[in-house]
Amino acid sequence: MQHKLRIFSGSSNPVLTEKICDMLGAELGSVKLSRFKSGEIYVNYEESIRNCDVFLVQSLSHPINELFVELLVMIDAAKRASARTVNIIVPYYGYARQERKSAPREPITAKMVADVLTTAGANRVITVDLHAPAIQGFFNIPVDHLTALDLISGHLKSLQIDRPVIVSPDAGRASTAEKLANHLDSPFAIMIKKRPAHNESVITHVIGDVKGRTPIIIEDLIDTGSTIVNVVEGLKERGASEAIVCATHGLFSGDALQRLDHPHIREIVVTDSIAIPEARPENLHILTIAPMLARATRIIIEGGSIATLFKDAGV
Repeated sequence: MQHKLRIFSGSSNPVLTEKICDMLGAELGSVKLSRFKSGEIYVNYEESIRNCDVFLVQSLSHPINELFVELLVMIDAAKRASARTVNIIVPYYGYARQERKSAPREPITAKMVADVLTTAGANRVITVDLHAPAIQGFFNIPVDHLTALDLISGHLKSLQIDRPVIVSPDAGRASTAEKLANHLDSPFAIMIKKRPAHNESVITHVIGDVKGRTPIIIEDLIDTGSTIVNVVEGLKERGASEAIVCATHGLFSGDALQRLDHPHIREIVVTDSIAIPEARPENLHILTIAPMLARATRIIIEGGSIATLFKDAGV
């Protein structure tokens, strides 16, 4: 890679950053991240980044507000150190579930986050499987929206699943479920649900035949796991076999991992976009997105098309 490339990790997922650096043959940049007694965040780059293309890797996972501010301070420090460009790799874009107003007097926080990142000085954003793809339009800087769908479908093919059916847990995931169904040459079904409150859902209908089939549930993220468990139990009531649950981002808030250690869940497949705790159930399988992010970084630096990373250029 060009000697002007510098990659630094925030506090959220240093292991993923190290994997990206290994695949690029680049050294992980040295940066001091610390906190004052009051909780204020301090950043100092311990090497020169003048006229360099700087890449900052930070997922906006738990604790999201602290990691978000840390990323902002890292961006500001890089700009003031005369970096040529500041590119932020945000594998998981937090606040993405607040991308529109569904009730009066609500914020559109995903837009606010985009505005603040841009104002702080980010020149480009690289992210993976946004909750709502339209969030790309919230930025006035380039956004490379990558997807882990090819990675997940490749793993599913290796399992040689008997009579699979791809299940979208709601209408919002129907497009993704259809793409995965096409990759696996499988039928797909859609769950219809209502949400009485945040992180709560009730299944009302299932569109499609799931009886006697192995459901593959596809989501962009798993937070508390309550929705997934409801979907799995709803499918079981309708005659489906043990389910395979797939998601790009494993937030696993609270006791989610214990909740997902469920007799009707055969396997949970997530990526390492968010650091996963060491204490986890045996049926949790983690795929790495480091090769995809490394190739995207190389394309951005050397030139080329990001679309070459995907089987379906329309993703």
